[in-house]
Amino acid sequence: MQRCFPKAALQGRMEASCLELALEGERLCKAGDFKAGAAFFEAAVQVGTEDLKTLSAIYSQLGNAYFYLKEYSKALLYHKHDLTLARTIGDRIGEAKASGNLGNTLKILGQFDEAVVCCQRHLDISREQGDKVGEARALYNIGNVYHAKGKHLSWNTAQDPGYLPQEVKDTLQKASEYYERNLSLVKELGDRAAQGRAYGNLGNTQYLLGNFSEAIAFHKERLAIAKEFGDKAAERRAYSNLGNAHIFLGRFDISAEYYKKTLQLSRQLKDQAVEAQACYSLGNTCTLLQDYEKAIEYHLRHLVIAQELGDRVGEGRACWSLGNAYVSLGSHEQALHFARKHLEISQEIGDRSGELTAQVNMAQLRAALGLGPGEEDVGAAHPYSGYEAQGEFLAFWWHWEVSGITRCGQEIQMLEQNKAVE
Repeated sequence: MQRCFPKAALQGRMEASCLELALEGERLCKAGDFKAGAAFFEAAVQVGTEDLKTLSAIYSQLGNAYFYLKEYSKALLYHKHDLTLARTIGDRIGEAKASGNLGNTLKILGQFDEAVVCCQRHLDISREQGDKVGEARALYNIGNVYHAKGKHLSWNTAQDPGYLPQEVKDTLQKASEYYERNLSLVKELGDRAAQGRAYGNLGNTQYLLGNFSEAIAFHKERLAIAKEFGDKAAERRAYSNLGNAHIFLGRFDISAEYYKKTLQLSRQLKDQAVEAQACYSLGNTCTLLQDYEKAIEYHLRHLVIAQELGDRVGEGRACWSLGNAYVSLGSHEQALHFARKHLEISQEIGDRSGELTAQVNMAQLRAALGLGPGEEDVGAAHPYSGYEAQGEFLAFWWHWEVSGITRCGQEIQMLEQNKAVE
């Protein structure tokens, strides 16, 4: 005969099991294992619970876990479930947080207008409830949405910072206004870490708007707070952003010093991609300072790291820069070698603009060397020609063209904190 448990006992066992699974999921996510954490949260949902507030928290955790796993459709689904439950049980603070998480996810998906609506609801409810911390987060998140939208709109333009279409300027100005309001509130709350994030993003928006002196002031504040917290990654970003801003003010020597600090920190952090970026920035800055031998040294280091990372785009940029530096030194044979490598890589990755630039450079260099059509040149046997690499690595770079430099990275945004740990 099958044993039957009283209904209340069965319900208690189910609740305990659901909570235990959720707690394990939370522990795993805190340890950075979001995939395993999501599996435990999914299991908790399958077991079920009649406590809708607990279920709402689990949905929130699941949404955040999938966000970090870059499974944004699933993140959106669970944050919507969380929002529905929060409304069902009349949890206004929960509704605000779920709205904020939805806004962050919609922003990543490029649905900026919908994201603003969700973040504005987060802001409105936080104010209604007198939740200053929630209000500050909402202001920051709205700034993030407009910042991301502005950058998205600018990707199809070739203008340098400060020379952007009016729509892009207006969007970035809105981002800056919300970051200013966030900064004012987190100062009132005494939240120094949040102040650092606000200063960093204010620096980046002012940079994109072409207000380079203002950008420098904000990035210096960001740098001071990063040092205060011993946050080496944020310190490194601040140095890089300071270098970028000083370039546009023509202060190349100051830029070089900031990039050297960026390079030093990238090596401490053992971040090869950032080290490559710093070498590239230093190489181009040394070219502006007409220190071509030093420029070549940095570009060769960039080239080596790009090979190690399988970054063909980076290799192409390094070869293009090396060709220019060797031309400035009058070393046309070496310049021709790197122009040829630039051409090969541009053809391989489908970079038509790079291909045309390399072809023009090669024609001019062959003419300077007195080489006729079909004549072999000494550059074909250059000692650097034996490297092979493949693949593609995406990183935040300056986009160097003949006209100058565009774009910089954005201060890392913070996802709304998980409910269950607050």
